[in-house]
Amino acid sequence: MSDSAFLEYKGEKYELPVIEGTEKELAVDIKALRGQSGIITIDPGYKNTGSCKSAITFLDGEKGVLRYRGYSIEDLAEKADFLEVAYLLIFGELPNTDQLEKFHNDIKAESHVDEEMKKILDGFPKSAHPMGVLSSLTSALIAFNPSSVNVSSEDEMYHAIVRILAKFPVLVAWTMRKKKGLPLDYGDDNLGYVENIYKMMFKKPNKEYQKNQIIIDALDKLLILHADHEQNCSTSTVRIVGSSHAGLFASLSAGISALWGPLHGGANQAVLEMLEAIAADGGDTKKYMAKAKDKSDPFRLMGFGHRVYKNFDPRARIIKKAADEVLGDLGVDDPILDIAKGLEKEALEDQYFVDRKLYPNVDFYSGIIYRAMGIPVEMFTVMFALGRLPGWIAQWKEMRVNGEPIGRPRQVYVGENHRAFVDLDKR
Repeated sequence: MSDSAFLEYKGEKYELPVIEGTEKELAVDIKALRGQSGIITIDPGYKNTGSCKSAITFLDGEKGVLRYRGYSIEDLAEKADFLEVAYLLIFGELPNTDQLEKFHNDIKAESHVDEEMKKILDGFPKSAHPMGVLSSLTSALIAFNPSSVNVSSEDEMYHAIVRILAKFPVLVAWTMRKKKGLPLDYGDDNLGYVENIYKMMFKKPNKEYQKNQIIIDALDKLLILHADHEQNCSTSTVRIVGSSHAGLFASLSAGISALWGPLHGGANQAVLEMLEAIAADGGDTKKYMAKAKDKSDPFRLMGFGHRVYKNFDPRARIIKKAADEVLGDLGVDDPILDIAKGLEKEALEDQYFVDRKLYPNVDFYSGIIYRAMGIPVEMFTVMFALGRLPGWIAQWKEMRVNGEPIGRPRQVYVGENHRAFVDLDKR
């Protein structure tokens, strides 16, 4: 195999190095191309452009493979909990018992959020979208933690990471409780990381906390499945904002805003909105499956297929089982969920969808689980952000430790050429 690629233009030939990753992925290194030739490449949406070398997540969309630090998503979802996976993503290895216990204790020690943050939360109307609230609260944390992180200090980096892992779930819980008109809760240090999140979100005033292990396990799996996904829109945003040496909290706030979009983190919300629209139209799933197959019909079936995975989304295989368990345990009688199950059954059996590998994806099943748990649809993307937090932290940390340069894409200008200025009275 050649270790170089060649570009020929107007009789000039340019040699470009080819980089090979540990999974045999190949990339042409073009960083010297403009200096040598005056030519840049153009790749709208960066669909064929690698922005960095990363050792965090490997994804093969054609084969349906997802691994964090070399560990398969199937093994991690089955054998690890979310806090172990967070440690793995951020620090590169699975923690031993002592490391995990210290990590959890350090997080619990930082879980207090300044009371003045409640005043900021109070300033939002109940109608405010939770993602806007969460982004603002995350950014506001900077005011209460003003010192910048010295990235060359492992101790400072560790404490910044622990601080955000401690405070972010509180902000998530407060955001939902504000939406539902419930009093704010700080949780319980005697509980595990994910169970504490569940209690902070769902504990009702004047009622004893009731543990539901099936729901907690499903929530744990959902957070693991969303923890990282290579260089997607929000992760790239975190890295490019951080490349200016913006702090961790500011970079995370930018990532939350990127995740908000319906083409990214808002996909599971879009699934539920689609199901509600089908229900309002009588709930005929066969009618909507036919509409989805009709190329002249603008209707699009949300939650099926994936931009990256050209096969079955490996995360969907895992969470489908958890969705069945949650629905079975809660015994939810919900026509929306009945429509979801009907669409799932038809898509898995319909030759049109099978041939095109348009299988239900993780957004489809996560939306079903969150609805069954009683999480408002506007909170779905917030839950996605909660899961993605350790991945964003890991990517920001990797980018800063590696000393990556500030992100600065080029462009091909297609506007007007130089024009003479025309005075106002002559226009």
